[in-house]
Amino acid sequence: MKKQKNIKEIKRYQPQGKIKLDWLSTWREMISELVRSKELILRLFVRDFLAKYKQAALGILWMVIMPVVIIGAFVFMNRAGVLNIGKTDIPYPAYAILGLTIWQLFATGLTTCTNSIVSGGSMVVKINFAKESLVISSLAQSLFDFLIRLFLVVLIFLYYKIVPAWTTIFFPFSLIPLILFTLGLGFILSVLNCILSDVANAVTLFTSFLLFLTPVLYPVKKEGLLANFTKYNPLASLVNGPRDLIVNGKLSQPIEYFIAVIFSLIIFLLGWRIFHLVEPKMAEYIGAS
Repeated sequence: MKKQKNIKEIKRYQPQGKIKLDWLSTWREMISELVRSKELILRLFVRDFLAKYKQAALGILWMVIMPVVIIGAFVFMNRAGVLNIGKTDIPYPAYAILGLTIWQLFATGLTTCTNSIVSGGSMVVKINFAKESLVISSLAQSLFDFLIRLFLVVLIFLYYKIVPAWTTIFFPFSLIPLILFTLGLGFILSVLNCILSDVANAVTLFTSFLLFLTPVLYPVKKEGLLANFTKYNPLASLVNGPRDLIVNGKLSQPIEYFIAVIFSLIIFLLGWRIFHLVEPKMAEYIGAS
């Protein structure tokens, strides 16, 4: 047995001191760690949830108040002639609140994921555990917020007597690429935030600015500068794809959506791999900050 082990190690050795990476076993290890951490992820989610709403007077209502304020401002500016939003397939408030609800799954998820490792603080430094748990539990909090906002969407659809298309049954599945995209970026940015604390503020600023460049609160533009930007913006398809399934019963831009799906999967796998490589150094980064 010992001889066979030595032969295996010799085969793994490469000239110039390079070690051949066993990619398959590495991914198995990553998946195994994630499966073993499922209970920890749940506990972290409950902890963060209780901490978030413990001292908030309005509590969960903030998840409803903020979208209503934003949509109200856009409706007012549209009617006042300040904005030219364009024609939507359903009443604008319903169209906008649905798009904003999907968008905030990305925006709030990316922000919380970015802060997750730094927020772990002493836990990251003193305890040996799969650090992915912190990032995933942070995204789970954003998913819960999304479900609260989705309840508001249902109320507005009922108010305007809008009947969703039958393809709404695929809506939960259409959100998976957006979740993977958010998680992949969250893995990368949480690592960068350990090194540079400015990253968290930059992410908040960037997502706020990107909201106005992405067709979330207005229909997809067919021409002009925004149309050109939308063509290369994967978030445009990842937000409008799920909304199309509810409003139109089909994808208005199927090719762009499937390209965005593939891109999301690549970002997720790449982000997770980078995170796993840097994970042993995280305690050092946190301790030095």
